[in-house]
Amino acid sequence: MASEFKATRRVEFSETDMAGIVHFSNFFRYMETVEHAFWRSLGTSVVMTQFDPPLGLPRVHAACDYRRPLRFEDTVEMHLRVIEKRARSLAFEIRFFRVEPGPREEVAIGKLIVACVQKNADGSLQAVPLPEALAAQIEVSPTLPA
Repeated sequence: MASEFKATRRVEFSETDMAGIVHFSNFFRYMETVEHAFWRSLGTSVVMTQFDPPLGLPRVHAACDYRRPLRFEDTVEMHLRVIEKRARSLAFEIRFFRVEPGPREEVAIGKLIVACVQKNADGSLQAVPLPEALAAQIEVSPTLPA
């Protein structure tokens, strides 16, 4: 059962601002990167065309708190944890750690809430339960010590 997932990437020059640090908006892209990798690790995607009608996982909430800056060529580890699981939605916490150059330190904490929806014939979206086979693969991560 999956409750956590980690991904690592290097900060690109185009992701930095005039001060030489990662622009805040890129953290939301990073959250999406680790979330998409999490879904792929479960054999699916945020766009689930294997169902009829197709299902999707749009964000209904996104937030990020910043602690320290990331800079060009820093290596960042993104640690996704499932913090809440409901019939039709999941909440993820994403912790960001600069791992190179060291020492390893937390630089930000993000949160995503996604809802499972189907796209109806008229184009409208309707919240539906996560497919049983997929929901069975996901569990809430144990609480981390304070």
